[in-house]
Amino acid sequence: MKILTCAAALFVCSGAAMAQQSSAKPVVVNIMNAEGQAVGTATLSPAASGVKIVLDIKKLPPGEHSIHIHQMAKCDPPDFKSAGPHFSPAGHSHEAAPAGDIPDFALIVGKDGTAHASTVAPNVTMGDDDHSVFSNGGTAIVIHAVAGGTGGGAPPRIACGIISKP
Repeated sequence: MKILTCAAALFVCSGAAMAQQSSAKPVVVNIMNAEGQAVGTATLSPAASGVKIVLDIKKLPPGEHSIHIHQMAKCDPPDFKSAGPHFSPAGHSHEAAPAGDIPDFALIVGKDGTAHASTVAPNVTMGDDDHSVFSNGGTAIVIHAVAGGTGGGAPPRIACGIISKP
């Protein structure tokens, strides 16, 4: 009976979290480069398992770039280190990777400096929970110079946009 009660409570809580996320409206994030010029947008919307990110990029160096969600809602040029480390909710240091990581995705920028791509950040939400991109006043989406690297070995940051509640 205890197991059934716990399972029912878990089901109700997870259902409430999904309803909370699914009611979130899309958020458009303006992305700027180190010179303060607009280089595109990222449109975030709730997904079945995470947050869908649709990228519309221009004026970036051609090649593969990694993107991550970073801890702070700050994008001070020229290095965007003000965005802090990859987003990792407090008390979740046991996770294998920070919630802000976007596995198996590289932003491919064409020779003309543009990219149009979408991906899902599977470990974040747009709700009111601790994995929300709106936690602690917001987060930032950061584009790195090249693909690969995490944590202290991450490539330089070349573009950044603040994620905040509308």
